[in-house]
Amino acid sequence: MTVDFRMGPDAAGLRDDLRQLVADEVPPDFLGAFTDDPADLEIAQRFCRTLAERGLLCLAWPEEFGGAGASVWEQTVVREEMWAHHEPRGAQYMGVNWVGPTIMRHGTEEQQRRHLPPIARGEVIWCQGFSEPDAGSDLASLRTSARRDGDGWLVSGQKIWTSYASMAQWCFLLARTSRGEKKQQGLTIFLVPMSAPGIEVRPIRSILGPHHLNEVFFDDVRVTEADVLGTVGDGWRVVQEVLAFERVGIARYARCERLLLAAPEVLGDQWERLPEQLRAGWSRMLVHCRRARLLAYRVLAVQSTGRVRPGDAAAYRIAVTRLDQDSAAVLTEIATCAVADDDRTRRFRRAVEDHWRYTNASTVASGSIEMQRILLARSLMAAS
Repeated sequence: MTVDFRMGPDAAGLRDDLRQLVADEVPPDFLGAFTDDPADLEIAQRFCRTLAERGLLCLAWPEEFGGAGASVWEQTVVREEMWAHHEPRGAQYMGVNWVGPTIMRHGTEEQQRRHLPPIARGEVIWCQGFSEPDAGSDLASLRTSARRDGDGWLVSGQKIWTSYASMAQWCFLLARTSRGEKKQQGLTIFLVPMSAPGIEVRPIRSILGPHHLNEVFFDDVRVTEADVLGTVGDGWRVVQEVLAFERVGIARYARCERLLLAAPEVLGDQWERLPEQLRAGWSRMLVHCRRARLLAYRVLAVQSTGRVRPGDAAAYRIAVTRLDQDSAAVLTEIATCAVADDDRTRRFRRAVEDHWRYTNASTVASGSIEMQRILLARSLMAAS
């Protein structure tokens, strides 16, 4: 497949518009929505509504679902600019990038009418009920169960590492409804309101700050047939699509590149006095940014045709995870050399520290890097 990496004639203008919008609406010291300061979440929620009002939040969604029918490349510009500026959409990327598209592909008309408009308006936060204490990378070993009870199910079990669960209104939940010969069989996806009786959220404090990580307990939570996404027992097939979309849905290379390009400007005359080895590492990281970007574009080009190839998503995930951690090491060393005591330098050091904190979780988020390597290897063996 030939991919046009120029992204079309409107991409540059869209990128400029988004950068100006961020400059106008988001404070320069904003480092994400999920901090100890509740004002940061409100900034993100307000910015989401602004994007939605301008038709930019779900740009590539079909118009009938609240989008603008734009190309996947225009949506990619949005992803890149949002992540580069510390994701001022807050947790909305989850609904926009994969919850909404998955409901479009597998949901009933009633589910689409109920869930897609609030996502497109930036009014709802979703969380993902996948990982469990004994089922992280080996997700198919999960134990959370949904047992039949009249015309519905009762869900019991525990989820862990659930980002944004303390503020989410809905959970995209994977539970076991039966047992088959393989552990991947008998899994079902439920769209569960977090306000349902029997759900308890316990925050997990970490270096990432509040709200990122939580435990969620389900104690005979009642769900109905209308809450089932897709076919009962066929959840694993849908999850494979979800994870492929999720793994390219965050343009993590964009933040790395923005911080790397900011470094010489922040250091000014100090830049030329940095050790040659450190500046060589900086150059190497920029090359790796471009490599990760091109891998992401390759996956997106395939997905835009309606196909999902988990092996390609795994290759991108491996590259961008290594980029995250290697660039954090280089940037941290550069930041220690930035001795000026002005606002710009202080913001740069704080942004680099925030980047470093995030990268500590990046090798396990959305599936560990070891599992990505196994998935890629299996894909290559199947193709040979």
